[in-house]
Amino acid sequence: MSVTPSTTPVRAGASAVPYGHVIGSEKWRGTELAQLLQGKVKLLFEDGLGLVDFHLSQRACVLYISETDLVAGNAFRRRLVRFRKASNLKGVVIAERTRLSDQYFPPVQNFVVLELGMALLPVASQSEAAQLIVHLVQERSREGGSNPFLAKKRSHLCEASVLQTVQTIPGVGRVKALQLLQYFPCIQQLSNASLTELEAVVGRGIAGNIHSFFIQTRQK
Repeated sequence: MSVTPSTTPVRAGASAVPYGHVIGSEKWRGTELAQLLQGKVKLLFEDGLGLVDFHLSQRACVLYISETDLVAGNAFRRRLVRFRKASNLKGVVIAERTRLSDQYFPPVQNFVVLELGMALLPVASQSEAAQLIVHLVQERSREGGSNPFLAKKRSHLCEASVLQTVQTIPGVGRVKALQLLQYFPCIQQLSNASLTELEAVVGRGIAGNIHSFFIQTRQK
């Protein structure tokens, strides 16, 4: 199913969402995804969430990109850009990567992770998306507990997404990507790294490829 993005502003009240709860946009009521979430999390619906599909605790939110959205064109790109400009919430993008939409996914991955600096998590269906949202809710509940070490943990799912995206840079395989992310733990730091800083990690040749890649990406 395709969900039409709202034109209203982003609501910035995600910090008020209790642990274990999800506030979903009213447009998702009655959908397969909502039905799958019911009983696994405490799902409430509200109007006026704007560009956001689901609010989680700790000012986190989910923006959902359906198979139809990916195939239809660039409307979802404008929505994500508007979100980045209008909000300081921690946005996670969930996108349906299916046989039909697979060919459109690599440029979307570069756009979301490299250009916007957001986490992108692919799913094959709304059933898988429901499991992922439940995982994110549980993860945020653990981070909000009393254990300070859990609070410092990054999402393994998000790390995998970033690692996969870095490997799309010409000349960067898994080993080099892991090396880069040890020194530059997020895409923003990697994209802003100087040629000298990159050379110290991966050598001159690959460093040049990476530096040029991000320059070209910013010029698009």
